[in-house]
Amino acid sequence: MQIGYKLATEAFDPKEIVRQAVAAERAGYDFVEISDHYHPWLDVQGHSAFTWDVLSYIAARTERIGLVTGVTCPSVRYHPAIIAQAAATLAILSDGRFTLGVGAGERLNEHVVGRGFPGVAERHERFREALEIIRLLWRGGYRSYEGKHLRLEDARVFDLPAELPVIAVAASGKASARIAADLGDGLFATEPKGEMVAAWKQFGGSGPAYAEVPMAWAPDEQSAIDAVLEKSRWAVTGWKVMAELPNPVNFDAASRTVTADHVRAQFALGPDVSAYVPVAQQFVDAGFDHLVTQNAGPDPDGFLEFAASDLLPVLRGLSAGGATAG
Repeated sequence: MQIGYKLATEAFDPKEIVRQAVAAERAGYDFVEISDHYHPWLDVQGHSAFTWDVLSYIAARTERIGLVTGVTCPSVRYHPAIIAQAAATLAILSDGRFTLGVGAGERLNEHVVGRGFPGVAERHERFREALEIIRLLWRGGYRSYEGKHLRLEDARVFDLPAELPVIAVAASGKASARIAADLGDGLFATEPKGEMVAAWKQFGGSGPAYAEVPMAWAPDEQSAIDAVLEKSRWAVTGWKVMAELPNPVNFDAASRTVTADHVRAQFALGPDVSAYVPVAQQFVDAGFDHLVTQNAGPDPDGFLEFAASDLLPVLRGLSAGGATAG
């Protein structure tokens, strides 16, 4: 079981993100996963640094911890040729510690370049073409590609690492699970859907399976709930909402009816490690072996201390069908 720490570029300034990554390595995490946004989910979060700049700095400031994008959309705001080059460069700079997490995108971040944001069927078509282009460029040499939605003309990535990055493909259902199986080296998800993991494997998928586990550490449960309601209540709305709304103001409106009970139903809350086990166990039982602790609490340093002393040993002891404290 590998355990990661979520770096929320929407919630902290870029220097703080780097500081947290260094602290996560010191706390004993196996990897950090960083969001790749143009906008925050809510204006109150107040940040949205350029992820690839931040990742390069993290690579220079750390020694062993893995680096994962969670996730990059390589088919609208970025052209896949750019992501192929960026990921190859980062793999070299990090001495092979980088994993490219990719997904079909959210309107929140992709509409900003003025090309619109297509429906889910076209998104999947574009996403598949983007992954084919990245794979093509990583074979070396000059490459061209003519797709239904994307093109590549006589392009070459000159600096390729000795070992190419793992591509972990985000999925939420059978259609995206098939893309992950066909063109990915691993899976990425935000919900404990065992049937989706099973479909990915049935389609021939294999490799690491990443999942974000919702948590909010605070000295008491109410403080944790308050922090979620202030800055992370958007996470309760579900993927269909999260993929479609265009701006933070829309997420603010869509999440105003989220209550403390909604938060309790989804998040591990408070200071007691026993509250975190059943939430994480859902993901382990669903088939995930790379758990990302996504802390929405008010104190990142308090959470990292809690993780180092209590949480990480417990999470590493989890197994499908049961849990141990190590």
